[in-house]
Amino acid sequence: MDEGTDGAVANRLDMLLRNDLSELERLAEAVDEFIERNQLPPDLAFKFNLCFDELITNTVSYGYDDAGPHEIRVRMEADAAELRAEVEDDAAAFDPFADAPPPDLTSEVDDRRVGGLGVFLVKKTMDRASYRREGGRNLVLLAKSFG
Repeated sequence: MDEGTDGAVANRLDMLLRNDLSELERLAEAVDEFIERNQLPPDLAFKFNLCFDELITNTVSYGYDDAGPHEIRVRMEADAAELRAEVEDDAAAFDPFADAPPPDLTSEVDDRRVGGLGVFLVKKTMDRASYRREGGRNLVLLAKSFG
C-alpha cells in the first residue's frame, strides 16, 4: 500500500488520516462501505463511527503540542463473530480509559463539567476497549461482537 492511500481488503480496512477533524467524514464513509461490503449488522457502522469520532476528535484537539502535520492510522478487521479496530497516533501519551476524568452523570446537563462523557460512551458501546503505548505511539483497540 502506498503511503497516504487507503487500503481495503474484503475483511480489512486500513486508512491514514491527517490530524484534521475534516477527515472524520472520509473515515465515516469508509466505515459505512466496509460494513456494507462485509454484510455486517448496520448498527456496527454507527457504533464504530461514534467511537472513532470521540477518540480522534480528542487526539486532534488535545494530543499534539504543535500545529504540524501528523497521521492517524485506523485499522479494522472482521471475522465471523467480531469486528475489531485499532486507532494509532503519535500524539502525547494518553490512556483515555485510565486518564480521562469520569463523567458526571448525576448533575443537570448545564451544571456538568466538560469531559469524560465521550470516553464513557466508547466504553459502553464496545465489548472491549483498551490502550497501550508502543514505540512512541498511542494504540487504542476496540472490539464489538455481533450475531
